[in-house]
Amino acid sequence: MNISVKNNVSWVGKIDWELRKFHGNELSTYRGSTYNSYLIKEEKVALIDTVWGPFAKEFVKNLSTEIDLKKIDYVIANHGETDHSGALPELMRQIPNTPVYCTTNGVKSLKGQYHEDWDFKVVKTGDRLSLGKKELVFIEAPMLHWPDSMFCYLTGDNILFSNDAFGQHLASESMFNDTVNQSELMYEALKYYANILTPFSALVEKKINEVLSLNLPVDIICTSHGVIWRDNPKQIIETYLKWANKYKENQITILYDTMWSGTRVMAEQIAKGIVQTDKTVTVKLINIGRSDKNDAITEIFKSKTILVGSPTINKGVLTAIASLLDEIRGLGFKEKKAAAFGCYGWSGESVRLITDHLKAAGFTVVDDGLKLLWNPDEAGRKSCVDYGRNLAKKL
Repeated sequence: MNISVKNNVSWVGKIDWELRKFHGNELSTYRGSTYNSYLIKEEKVALIDTVWGPFAKEFVKNLSTEIDLKKIDYVIANHGETDHSGALPELMRQIPNTPVYCTTNGVKSLKGQYHEDWDFKVVKTGDRLSLGKKELVFIEAPMLHWPDSMFCYLTGDNILFSNDAFGQHLASESMFNDTVNQSELMYEALKYYANILTPFSALVEKKINEVLSLNLPVDIICTSHGVIWRDNPKQIIETYLKWANKYKENQITILYDTMWSGTRVMAEQIAKGIVQTDKTVTVKLINIGRSDKNDAITEIFKSKTILVGSPTINKGVLTAIASLLDEIRGLGFKEKKAAAFGCYGWSGESVRLITDHLKAAGFTVVDDGLKLLWNPDEAGRKSCVDYGRNLAKKL
């Protein structure tokens, strides 16, 4: 399938409607995804990225109907991760002498994964590759989100090929931002940023400002997942700058797991106390044991404060909460507040353990948390409401 992007640039990737889990089942993709590859036919022909390995044969076959593969002069590998480079070995078997342009770390990544000694051409920021009247300008983007990542820019058509930046896991036949549901698009863009790029927010801000300083007009942003930004692409750039700057909304998210409903009752009563005190704040409750982890992380990203609750089990916490705490520590959220709560039967370590994990994850813990013995009675429920009220006042 070929979709015209602009002039001699076309999309030649793969739409994956069936994808529901990604990154080794670490990331939920309930709206599917795309693996975007782009073909530029100027005096010289360049192919930018390929697709995920399971679709390699299909990709190469379809590409060969668009162009005689031997007429591809350059292959550009913006990123070595296999969802973008997986079809490269199949392609290079057909055109083994075609040079592959990538960063120094890109060579390491591609050699490490495919063990092939292709004709690698190492590029760095500011290097240019002539396609005739137009040029590709390379811009290194390390840790957005791998060490080998880079962007490239097509002069004349003013297209930025941004690889994983500005993407979304969103399958669509139309492939352009102005032709899809806007709420779905922005939610998937936010979820993508929150779950993948949050640890690199400082680098995101720096790299965007670096690209802007080059004064390259950008009419279209061609991402490597999801739709292409052709209608006001500046909007996603501005949104990324906002997300990268210690983002938070007026939201408190209560995340918990529960064994026999005691911790659930606590969560609901704490929420009641918060809402009674602050009518402006958005409060969301998420049972982590029954909810999608990545959607929960997206809500954490939006929140100014989170509360995390679990009963005590075997002197620890329930596994869903333990997994979440480990995940958010790696994401490195900035300038967010937190507290812990939970019920217990005889030992009661969960609140202290959660508090320690939240501190280690960089959250500002506002108090020692709240723990209750057994299932909350009326007095216990009232203490939860009071706790919520006092928390709202502190915030």
